[in-house]
Amino acid sequence: MQIIQQPPKENWNELVKRPVLDLSSLHKTVGKILQQVHKSGDKAVKSFAKKFDGAAPRKLLVTPKEIKDAEKSLPIELQQAILRAHQNITKFHTSQLEVTKKIETTEGVYCWRKSVPIERVGFYIPGGSAPLFSTVLMLGVPAQVAGCKEIVLTTPASKEGQIHPAILFAAQLVGVKEIYKAGGAQAIAAMAYGTETIKKVDKIFGPGNQYVTAAKQLVQLHGTAIDMPAGPSEVCVIADATSVLSFVAADLLAQAEHGPDSQVMLLSNNQDVVDAILNELNIQLSQLNRKSIAEEALKNSKAIVLEDAASIVAFANAYAAEHLIIASDEPELYVDDISNAGSVFIGNYTPESAGDYASGTNHTLPTNGFAKAYSGVSVDSFIKKITYQQISRNGISKLGNTIILMAEAEGLGAHANAVKVRMNKL
Repeated sequence: MQIIQQPPKENWNELVKRPVLDLSSLHKTVGKILQQVHKSGDKAVKSFAKKFDGAAPRKLLVTPKEIKDAEKSLPIELQQAILRAHQNITKFHTSQLEVTKKIETTEGVYCWRKSVPIERVGFYIPGGSAPLFSTVLMLGVPAQVAGCKEIVLTTPASKEGQIHPAILFAAQLVGVKEIYKAGGAQAIAAMAYGTETIKKVDKIFGPGNQYVTAAKQLVQLHGTAIDMPAGPSEVCVIADATSVLSFVAADLLAQAEHGPDSQVMLLSNNQDVVDAILNELNIQLSQLNRKSIAEEALKNSKAIVLEDAASIVAFANAYAAEHLIIASDEPELYVDDISNAGSVFIGNYTPESAGDYASGTNHTLPTNGFAKAYSGVSVDSFIKKITYQQISRNGISKLGNTIILMAEAEGLGAHANAVKVRMNKL
């Protein structure tokens, strides 16, 4: 990690930048994949699976027998862990449901807003070296709570045509009825455009590599909604003299092991604390099974020494981290002034891993500074908010002249007349 001491504020914009990818060539490559799937459907999906994953599945749709066999093969301890996480995630997301309120804005004029679930949603779940079955819960639970009728899941199969059993177990737990063996940009294309086997979805959710992310961005231009702009995973940790150094080092590495393009940031007002954390990080790094991946991520990462708590908070808000950890016994020095973060983890005993798996909050969060304007996935992500209004004879008589005056001032005579004909009827 690069250590930077007391950077002047005019340099902060440069310091908060994430690793840059050549998006022009990436979008060109992904665009060709999307076009091919749009044109050739299942045939193209299988062809790309053979090219990128090493084998093409005979059938894209996972059978009920495969799901049942997966449950049998999954260790009971892991099943119980998934069930407990499911319980906590459900409890937290159920609390997000809103009660419809009817408001009388003027006598006889009633307005209200109703939450309506998106009918058909699609999840992309990465497989490969890290099959993210936890993401199945993070997407499936709020979709269930929201009341989505059709939930579709795509995930790459192994060369043997298998999907990790924990993914299948979690999928049936959250009511996924259609699971397809499809990965990469071709899976996003299949859900966006539809194929002979995979019916088009209304909105696509889920993380993925740079090809998946680019595919989501491109299909959004063609009319399929996506959850949020997302890129490589990241964490920012605030540390001070009250931090437990080994905890901070572990949290930094937990994020660095996601991928070589991940980024971790360490902020502190104490150089000795930074030095001790980085020393501990190197000790723990040598013991990781994903050491080489974490080492690459650390090349993109920075430890920044700032003057005081106020400067630390200001820099954290400028960075707008996906995950922000306040590793301190005095979190009140920082937490109240945080305005930009995907999810905040407070205190020495709150690891980011808790939010990734089982505390109850959602781990599908905005990255790359988008936390300045976007929220993480919630029940709201799976619903549309439709407004309603109903006006009585008395209501239009009281509000009508206001509408007429405004419409005529904008030069929209037909708008005004739509009210006048009703007023005349009275």
